[in-house]
Amino acid sequence: MNLNETIKNIRATCNNYVDPNLFAFIIDDDNHMDTNNILEINGYGITDSDSYEERLLKIHESENIFLPLGMMTFLPILNEYDLFSIKDYNIQLTQEEFDTYGDEEEKLFGILVKKNSTDYIIGKTDICNCSVDASFAEIEKTDSKLYSTIEKIVSKKK
Repeated sequence: MNLNETIKNIRATCNNYVDPNLFAFIIDDDNHMDTNNILEINGYGITDSDSYEERLLKIHESENIFLPLGMMTFLPILNEYDLFSIKDYNIQLTQEEFDTYGDEEEKLFGILVKKNSTDYIIGKTDICNCSVDASFAEIEKTDSKLYSTIEKIVSKKK
């Protein structure tokens, strides 16, 4: 994965679900969300002339970052997930998928890129990092249509 290109690809298209200047979240080692205000962070060797991408790459040397690719909304009555990104997907869940993925809160889905590496995990976070318990959670890899659709979205952006 070319992290710089991945960041540019996602930022170029994320207006549908999140502000491009607030899209990346710092994720602590315990998977709790930190700030997403990358342009206001000091330290990490950041200079005033650094672009958003340069700032994020410098932060990434020391921190895990979450790059959202869209928003997922679960509709329990229809047993269905809506994925909002560049293209909207409506995915009907089987009972097994419902038991695995059923979450009635809106979540951002995307990739957590481990600090100072290109290793990533597909997962989801709370929509707002305002709450104390806002955190990242890995999406269990299965052969389901939901997981394969998210994986397809991820592969197009990296």
